[in-house]
Amino acid sequence: MTDTYVGSIDQGTTGTRFMVFDHDGNVVSQAYEKHEQIYPEPGWVEHDPMEIWENTKLVINEALDKQGLDADQLESIGITNQRETTIIWDAETGKPVHNALVWQDRRTTDRVEEIQEAGKVEEIREKTGLECDAYFSATKAEWILDNADPIKLQRSRPEDVRDRAEDGELMMGTPDTWVIYNLTGNHITDVSNASRTMLYDINELEWDDELLDEFNVPEEILPEVRPSSDDETYGSTDADGFLGAEVPVAGALGDQQAALFGQTCFDAGDAKNTYGTGSFMLMNTGNEAVSSDHGLLTTIGFQKSGGDVQYALEGSIFITGAAIEWLEDMTLIEDAAESEELARSIDSTDGVYVVPAFTGLGAPHWDQRARGTIVGMTRGTRREHIVRATLESIAYQTKDVAEAMVSDADIDLSSLRVDGGAVKNNFLCQLQSNIIGTEIVRPVVDETTALGAAYAAGLAVGYWDTVDELRDNWQVDRRFPVDEDADIEVNYDRWKDAVERSEDWAQDE
Repeated sequence: MTDTYVGSIDQGTTGTRFMVFDHDGNVVSQAYEKHEQIYPEPGWVEHDPMEIWENTKLVINEALDKQGLDADQLESIGITNQRETTIIWDAETGKPVHNALVWQDRRTTDRVEEIQEAGKVEEIREKTGLECDAYFSATKAEWILDNADPIKLQRSRPEDVRDRAEDGELMMGTPDTWVIYNLTGNHITDVSNASRTMLYDINELEWDDELLDEFNVPEEILPEVRPSSDDETYGSTDADGFLGAEVPVAGALGDQQAALFGQTCFDAGDAKNTYGTGSFMLMNTGNEAVSSDHGLLTTIGFQKSGGDVQYALEGSIFITGAAIEWLEDMTLIEDAAESEELARSIDSTDGVYVVPAFTGLGAPHWDQRARGTIVGMTRGTRREHIVRATLESIAYQTKDVAEAMVSDADIDLSSLRVDGGAVKNNFLCQLQSNIIGTEIVRPVVDETTALGAAYAAGLAVGYWDTVDELRDNWQVDRRFPVDEDADIEVNYDRWKDAVERSEDWAQDE
């Protein structure tokens, strides 16, 4: 009997990865391709959706070819994606009307501040669980509809983009929707991604008419919302298409919810933190949407076919792994691995603090106009101090969120499961444990985002029968217990002072 597998498309902020998993949750093959980061103006970040789709096809074929696998051996495909990033495309041609506006994009800050001044923040939070921020999809979709050039639609009689949207001739979606559409021809998203648009009522589980009116987004362009693991499937790939086989597409999760799923955080109180471009800490709160009094987001974690929605509290930190990339850009390190070596070479930062608020501050501060700041430098400051302070900033930002989460959920954080590229750094993991005062647990398979999407897709088609099988797959690589001798309170207080220096800086943008 031919071995079968589940495939996972991980469409991330900097690139797209395809991973093939076996029944034990082991990685059988993978391939990765970066895409261009487009910065038209300061604070603006775009991606080319067509490049993303071409790269998706490329990495799927490359990963299969590496191990001599046939597409017919894939029982199902799952998708996980950079959330909030917004794409609008022509329903007839399948071509985008504009580049994707990335979750990091801040061009709609003024629009968000209009809404805040109009006193509508609490109403939005009650329905969506989200802070009113340019981070989410609503103002991005509104901007594209108001600013996309109809000439670029390559039509002989270009009409106003907004008119065409209201006539149902355009489609909107986050990258999961874009990839599902290109794989299957169907216009679908899952509940976790819908909950990040600031257009979806997470209590009523429907697109909200009042929010659509507020942001001038026609309902006609929105995708159908399905469970994250859908036994009806979202459709199948075309046997005559690039894969040459009909493979069901049956699971989708926003990247952070996918990591929650991949870390098998299926019970209330289970928590994980993913260290990627940004860091995102999620705690499963069960069937209850817990409201936050401390600047966290209430979001949908996931939904399995026939089951209730599972909610989560989330702390969104915009810049963590990207801060290490910044160190490379500034030629302070040659590669990410060097950051650990340099940080270990000194005992402290000598009072230097880095606040990597390059795109504002997320939870729990939510300051769109905060900017990156370095304080405490002297003539004796060396690159080692800057590098160590940057790593410490990742841990401090996570402590900010962890304290808020414990207070909101009234649940003690006994351990924190971690994943993402930065957790390969043992220094950072131990530092994180000491700073938040909680054991850090790193799994064997740290690509838990892709694994979570695979689990969702595999459960939908019966490749795995129960979540208990998934729990059995989860294995610990290393635990980082708290060093009881570590004294971090004074340094943490100074971190808070540094954050204050960064806030409300971008007055003229």
